[in-house]
Amino acid sequence: MIDFEWYRSFIYIYKYNSVSEAAKARMMTQPAMSQHLAYLEAEAGETLFIRTARKMIPTERGKALYSQLAPLIESLEETSLNIKSVSLPTFSILRIGSATEYYTENILPRLSEYNTSTVTHFGTANQLVELLKEDKVDIIFTSQKSQTPGIEYAKLCDEEFVIVAPADMEIPLDHDGKLVSREQWLLSRKWISYGLDLPIIRRLWREHFKKRPVLKPTHVIPNLHLILRAIEGGAGLSLIPTYILKNSMNKEKTKIIFEDLKVKNELYIAYKTKHKHLPEINHIRKNLLGSGKPAK
Repeated sequence: MIDFEWYRSFIYIYKYNSVSEAAKARMMTQPAMSQHLAYLEAEAGETLFIRTARKMIPTERGKALYSQLAPLIESLEETSLNIKSVSLPTFSILRIGSATEYYTENILPRLSEYNTSTVTHFGTANQLVELLKEDKVDIIFTSQKSQTPGIEYAKLCDEEFVIVAPADMEIPLDHDGKLVSREQWLLSRKWISYGLDLPIIRRLWREHFKKRPVLKPTHVIPNLHLILRAIEGGAGLSLIPTYILKNSMNKEKTKIIFEDLKVKNELYIAYKTKHKHLPEINHIRKNLLGSGKPAK
């Protein structure tokens, strides 16, 4: 007879791609975790992971089993959460970590829905993860997902970045009405970047031009709202998430160019595993995950 805990161990190994990391997350010993997997594979009659030096790679049978089990395990944990929430302690103050832009567009409009006081910390994705590791924040919203024992991630949405230019910027076309070289033209423009290392701009070039961009930003402004303001003033072009553009007050001052040159960035909500059943964490998870996309 299959033990329910074997399933839970399998789910954790699948998420962490590692027996040792899964064991840490479940606060079990590595031999016990390996034993759970061995018992489950014996019941399944075939291997569920391919063991490599660096990680556990799920087999096709493993992928199919995860697809069957994940919603069931989540449903059981949700039931457990509802049972526990009545007696669980609550945060007197919920400490939130987020990028300024995401907070402004998606968290700030919903503050009245959270039944607790909050203290917010702003930072980069790496800084936010460190704050969570050090228990200086309780929940973060981040574009980076790291395999860290004791921290769980849930995908919020995909944010879509597009190239935005001043409304009066002209795009030169050839006699057939086509741009001779979009890359060449883009490289000749003034660019505004979030950082000197061209975050998100590098990804655009890799995905669409299959190379690194050979450009130096004219302006570096670590705030997407201020970058948009700079574009409105004619300072250059940049990549802006579409959800920020939808809420822009000066839509007539900017325009999207080359609409097929898009890049997507995954956004996650993350929290300590030990806090996942607390009412405030669950409320925010439901509130934001239920929307399926950034708030408009």
